[in-house]
Amino acid sequence: MAESASCPGFQLGKPRYEQSTFLGRLRHFIDIIDPSTLFVTESRLKECIKLLDDFKQGNLPPGITDHQLWQAQKVKQAIIHPDTGEKIFMPFRMSGYVPFGTPIVVGLLLPNQTLASTVFWQWLNQSHNACVNYANRNATKPTPTSKFFQGYVGAVTSAVSIAVGLNVLIEKSSKLNPVTRLFIQRFIPFPAVASANICNVALMRHNELSEGIDVLDSNGNVVGSSRIAAKHALIETALTRVALPLPIFVLPPIIMAFLEKFPLMQAHRRMMLPVHSLVCLAVFGLSLPLAISLFPQMSEIEASHLEPEIAMATDCKVLTYNKGL
Repeated sequence: MAESASCPGFQLGKPRYEQSTFLGRLRHFIDIIDPSTLFVTESRLKECIKLLDDFKQGNLPPGITDHQLWQAQKVKQAIIHPDTGEKIFMPFRMSGYVPFGTPIVVGLLLPNQTLASTVFWQWLNQSHNACVNYANRNATKPTPTSKFFQGYVGAVTSAVSIAVGLNVLIEKSSKLNPVTRLFIQRFIPFPAVASANICNVALMRHNELSEGIDVLDSNGNVVGSSRIAAKHALIETALTRVALPLPIFVLPPIIMAFLEKFPLMQAHRRMMLPVHSLVCLAVFGLSLPLAISLFPQMSEIEASHLEPEIAMATDCKVLTYNKGL
């Protein structure tokens, strides 16, 4: 009863929480990335979609609560792409980003990396990121498969080049003592991944800059296709991809360096990898919703800031666009 009392009235297609505040966006995206949605069955998904369709058509069965409707919309938003209406492949959903990405993060942060292991983990990380970026892109305009592969090759090449280059610089630095060198090596993944993430977003979604993305009025009607809105969408997404790895690649090395001083950890070296994995999982799980909450998924932009033909085509002062995730 208390849950129903605190539940706001359901609004189809609208976020449950206020998106003008960071806290509201954080609560919204915690729902979106909830790993439990990975286990939703096909029948449950169809049930949720039917419930939302019934609400839209005014044929809602008696006894259905706002809470049930919000849950149905949460399931649909976590699984179905908002532009294509198709299911997103499980490993590339935002709800699967932490479970499927944590083993890669652990691999990236392993100490004493060889050249081969550095190349492998950077390749695997950017391959995963490329697929996530593509699966969660703004898809109001079709993207040729060739563009995907061009972006993928560019993103992986940049990540591997940056990571290997930094490792080579550290290895050639004779002035650093072994402890300092090891500590710096643990932080190398962050600048490599952050720089590559920017390249990844730009290359994987470059087609949006030339084709533009749909901008919508207050009624959800498409006003036009804007390259300016596409530029804003890519910048916002790139900033989240820089913020995302910051705590992931900075905090675990600090925490592990602290934990390694304990006699228990020194006596049981086999505990290092499991503990390291748990630390990465915890930090990753916290940093993802914080990073993607920096901007709303459905961002707003003043019509006067867009192309003249779009500004003249509507009376709405503010238009919205799907930033993507």
